Amino acid sequence: MIWNIVDRRTRRYRWKTVNAIVEAVEHDNSCRDSDQAPLSDVMIVVDYDALEAVSVNEAIAWAMDQPCPVTLYLYDEGGGFSDDEHFNAVGIRFDDKD
Repeated sequence: MIWNIVDRRTRRYRWKTVNAIVEAVEHDNSCRDSDQAPLSDVMIVVDYDALEAVSVNEAIAWAMDQPCPVTLYLYDEGGGFSDDEHFNAVGIRFDDKD
């Protein structure tokens, strides 16, 4: 189920084809000023999963069907997967400047 959405699209009005990534919302606990999520059971936690070239509607339905609370990250088509884009972007969670 979605507890948070981070929209990293530069083309925000494109909804037909995007890339989607989910991570357990508890990963956001390290962000400054974040709401604190309870830890999920290790048997159901989603550390990372991704879908490529889906609609925003499909991405939301897929994220809502996850077995634990997740943050849904949306990227432009072709984004989020190349050159560790997602991991570099979420790495700021651990930077005091975020």
